[in-house]
Amino acid sequence: MMQAKALIEDLPIEVVIADKGYDSRAVVEAIEARGAEAVIPSLKNRAEQRVYDRERYKDRNLAQRFWFKAKQYRRVATRYEKTARNYLAFVHVASIMILLQ
Repeated sequence: MMQAKALIEDLPIEVVIADKGYDSRAVVEAIEARGAEAVIPSLKNRAEQRVYDRERYKDRNLAQRFWFKAKQYRRVATRYEKTARNYLAFVHVASIMILLQ
């Protein structure tokens, strides 16, 4: 879970939406320490089920479906580009292609 903390470390965040795989006390505390809301459902075997915003959690599905479609474009999926700037440009192109469909 150390990667999850590193991902949000330097970003201005208000909400973090993640799946049950990120349901750890350390990750939720790191998110809440930054003043953000953790929209992460609890694992079924957890004694205390944490309350989360179910409507907001539905946005995670939209993001996943977008990336599934974006990765159909080979250059986006394989990350051929050497610089972040060029990769982002191809993500924009793929996004435009998805919106035009």
